[in-house]
Amino acid sequence: MTDSVRTIRSLALGGSVFCFVVVLVGVATRLMDAGLGCPDWPGCYGRLVVPDAETAARFSSQPLEPVKAWMEMIHRYLASSLGLLALVAVGLAWRIRRQQPSIFRWALALLLMMLLQGAFGAWTVTLQLWPQVVTAHLLGGLTCLSLFVALYWCCKRTEPSAAKLNLAARRSLRRRLALLLSVLVLQVALGGWTSSNYAGTGCVGFPTCNGEWWPAMDMSEGFHITQSIGPHYLYGQLHAEARTAIHFMHRLNAVLLGVVLLFAWHGARRCHSQAQRPLGVMMGLYALQIALAIILVTQGMPLWIALAHTAVAAGLLVLVLYAWRQAGRVYESQDCSLAMAEVTYE
Repeated sequence: MTDSVRTIRSLALGGSVFCFVVVLVGVATRLMDAGLGCPDWPGCYGRLVVPDAETAARFSSQPLEPVKAWMEMIHRYLASSLGLLALVAVGLAWRIRRQQPSIFRWALALLLMMLLQGAFGAWTVTLQLWPQVVTAHLLGGLTCLSLFVALYWCCKRTEPSAAKLNLAARRSLRRRLALLLSVLVLQVALGGWTSSNYAGTGCVGFPTCNGEWWPAMDMSEGFHITQSIGPHYLYGQLHAEARTAIHFMHRLNAVLLGVVLLFAWHGARRCHSQAQRPLGVMMGLYALQIALAIILVTQGMPLWIALAHTAVAAGLLVLVLYAWRQAGRVYESQDCSLAMAEVTYE
């Protein structure tokens, strides 16, 4: 491994941790209703730092709330630093693009995603918390995290395994993992849609929703994704039954996610794949996620629990990607031929 690859690997590992922090700071900004703490972008009341109340009043009629403004600007400072980190990674990868083209491609994909994420950040402010953009901003942040992790794995030398699944077995397991990833991404998107439409309290209580197993819901309004641009979406624009519909679908998809996770873990276990281990950890995190969700809907959406809920979601995403990476390998102590036959003729 060359010095350049080692440097990029260290940078990608640090970037993964940093990106995780930035995502959580962004979520905290959203939960503290500080997304419009600064009415303009990229500055705050026309300044690169939060100004005093008198200066802010000359710039905008929106009253300055220092705590919210600083929360928003700290998020922007951190996100900008993360973008510079991605730019450095591309610069280093460019030097070894002929010897390590895959590293360069991952680094370039990361930088492009960071640029798009910056645009989402700007649109979040200029479109006044339009739910579509706020949800896309969350998904973009998790995509950046995934790309940092992928860049790290690309730089990390993996020892060859003498025990590998055959092609049919690998395809069988990866189909299950692809289904799991799809349902997980949908669940994260539903969570973002729930948050951006202030539907976290759309269902109160557990296991029932507002005291009913099947509450009154307005699906067409709740999932009307062509909401008009222009209104101020702070605190949401939807009526109660629309918010209930969003929250309830988030709950139902969580049940589906648990079923699909068990299905994927069972497939990995039958063929003795090394994907079994990260999927097992996922099952533990899934149980923790359900517990956090119950606390959220029964205790009035505590901020720290909501942050932990997002952190666990990010962990689940990284783990399913790691399971995909490990899907072709089996434990060398197992009878691989028997494992292959079981999956091939399942």
